[in-house]
Amino acid sequence: MGFLFLVLAIALGLYYISEVVEEHTEPTKRFLKRLIYAIITLLVLLWLFDNFPFKLTVFSIISYFIYLQNLVRFPYVQLTSPIFLASCVLVIINHFLWFDHFHNPYIPPLEERLKPNYRPPRIPLFTEVCSFFGLVVWFVPFALFVSLSAHDNLLPHHMEVSDAHKKKNTGLAKLLFGRIRDYVYTASRSLGYELDPHYGTLA
Repeated sequence: MGFLFLVLAIALGLYYISEVVEEHTEPTKRFLKRLIYAIITLLVLLWLFDNFPFKLTVFSIISYFIYLQNLVRFPYVQLTSPIFLASCVLVIINHFLWFDHFHNPYIPPLEERLKPNYRPPRIPLFTEVCSFFGLVVWFVPFALFVSLSAHDNLLPHHMEVSDAHKKKNTGLAKLLFGRIRDYVYTASRSLGYELDPHYGTLA
């Protein structure tokens, strides 16, 4: 029950954040752009001072430049566009590469460990790994997903729209949760349970 309430709380939080973002698209765009540059800087500092792997750091920085391209037409996105699809793939690859890095830390050979002045490498704590994943690996893609609005048939000249029209945009998070809600109501009705008698009516 605790897990179900936690999932429900996260879903409600995402829905609320998507509502807020729809009303403040320009500040959100500026925040996401600065956040991406800040995380790129953080990755460089971790490589310089904490000996993070060079190739993996470069790969993550390239991924963030791909994420940045989603902001060109922010908050609009085509779900079939190469940039959006590449961003989805890069999130998954980054997750597994960094997970493999922290899950299999480098262990020096035996002859090196037997030296009198040997100092064992520092293994990051679980909380440190979780913080890294939350801030560096997941936060920006997660924020982009919540902030972007799905408009597959949007023409370029429609980008110049009034503020009143912008309020009609549907965020990806809202779209996803709306589809899940529709599925739950439909499944419950097919089983003979009526969760909301007014669902699906014009009233």
